[in-house]
Amino acid sequence: MGKVNKSNKSPTEEDVEQYEMLHPILESVFEEIKELSKKKQDGALNVIKVKMTNRVLQKIKNVLKDDPTLEFLDLLDEDTLPSNSDAVLIIAQYKATMEQFKNKHYGYNSIDHVHEWFTKG
Repeated sequence: MGKVNKSNKSPTEEDVEQYEMLHPILESVFEEIKELSKKKQDGALNVIKVKMTNRVLQKIKNVLKDDPTLEFLDLLDEDTLPSNSDAVLIIAQYKATMEQFKNKHYGYNSIDHVHEWFTKG
């Protein structure tokens, strides 16, 4: 049988829906801030970008609530406004964690011969 993770640490259907919605948004935010970092590494993000980014990051943290990597994920600091390069580093950690999450909970079901999410229930 293929990779099946039916443990109590498996995501819910709602977690998967949130993941599917948030993943492309995270990619877009990452690319935008990476471009800013190429132009001006030490430039600070503005408050609006930090708030918008944190809204996405917080939702991702909710999806990853049962994942051990959660403790390594920080939000952007709205008070000190991180540099572009610091923001890239933080968002890259979210990207890596999201990839790891999918690798852990998505795979080939050899019984039904489909790729699918392995969720609770």
